[in-house]
This record gives sequence, C-alpha cells and structure tokens, in this order.
Amino acid sequence: MADLYDPLTTPQILAKAHHALDRAVDLAYGRRSFVGDADRVSLLFGIYQQATSALFSPEKTKKPGKLHKDNEKFN
Repeated sequence: MADLYDPLTTPQILAKAHHALDRAVDLAYGRRSFVGDADRVSLLFGIYQQATSALFSPEKTKKPGKLHKDNEKFN
C-alpha cells in the first residue's frame, strides 16, 4: 500500500483518480480549493461525525414509573 501512494511510484491512473475525486469533493462542498489534503479530509470527517453522532450517543433511558398504592403504574 505504501508503494502505491509513494509520490515517486504512484501509478498514473491512481493519481488521476485521486485528482478527479478531489475535484468532485471541491465542487460538492462549494470549495474552490483546500489548503491541502488534510484540510479536505478534515472537512469530510467533520461532516461524517455530524451525520453519525446520533448513532453512537447513548440512549437516555426512562426511569420506571412509581407504583400507585393500588399497584398500578403512573408517570
């Protein structure tokens, strides 16, 4: 994997694919250019975190209702 992403040995087809993907991200998110790959990745991970945060947050559990003197629950 490291050889594929070495700037001196990256296959041209892979480099072109990455440049095309970078342009697509730029267009999709309205950015003309990013400072670098880290800036682009930071934006994408921020969007991912925002979109998935509710999936990983612990659910609030309801406390059981108190028992009425006639053993019926009420809240």
